Amino acid sequence: MNENKKIPQHVAIIMDGNGRWAKQRGKDRSEGHFAGMMALRDTVKAAAEMGVKYLTVYAFSTENWGRPQAEVEALMQLVCKGVEMNTPELRERGVRVEVIGARERFSSEVNAALDRIISSTASGQRMTLVLALNYSSRSELTAAVQRLARRVAEGEIRAEQIDEQMISQSLYTASMPDPDLIIRTSGECRLSNFLMWQASYAEFYFTPTLWPDFGEEQLREAVEAFGARDRRYGLVK
Repeated sequence: MNENKKIPQHVAIIMDGNGRWAKQRGKDRSEGHFAGMMALRDTVKAAAEMGVKYLTVYAFSTENWGRPQAEVEALMQLVCKGVEMNTPELRERGVRVEVIGARERFSSEVNAALDRIISSTASGQRMTLVLALNYSSRSELTAAVQRLARRVAEGEIRAEQIDEQMISQSLYTASMPDPDLIIRTSGECRLSNFLMWQASYAEFYFTPTLWPDFGEEQLREAVEAFGARDRRYGLVK
């Protein structure tokens, strides 16, 4: 990759294709999810080395609760296992972990694991890895509107004071910049309820690669494509 190309400050990834990857190999879907976790580890390493400052990954949507119970339970166990496996390496690489989404539906075991990885990596300054867990962009926006409505009802603000910045500051992602580049694997070309407000001016990159096969090479290709684009934000140069 041409090192003169611009590196996106914030990359967001819709990690899609674990099930299809497993099916193609005659494996259980849980094995596909484990392979996906290994792909995430490689991608985090590559992103940090490239200079990406925020990497947000769509790990579990609110809709995923509708999957077979055995698969959901396997995913929850994988969250806990992933924390145990990856925390030391993340700390060593200076990667801080944050979680966005409605965590109240997770078990105490899963929430405890998430709290451990958040606290254990809190000092990381090289890159922030954001795990979107039980995340829904529509639910996020609905909650933001409700919070602002309560502030209006309590007389803290007036309705006409609500602007784009105030809405952005009411979202899970208030502390981070909007994504510059959104990647979706497996050949699907949609957002699937992911960062819909934040994606307003993001560049999109769709690849047929199934998520477990994604890694440093594929990330560099996506960033190379991003660097070649002319981002005008609705303006004229």
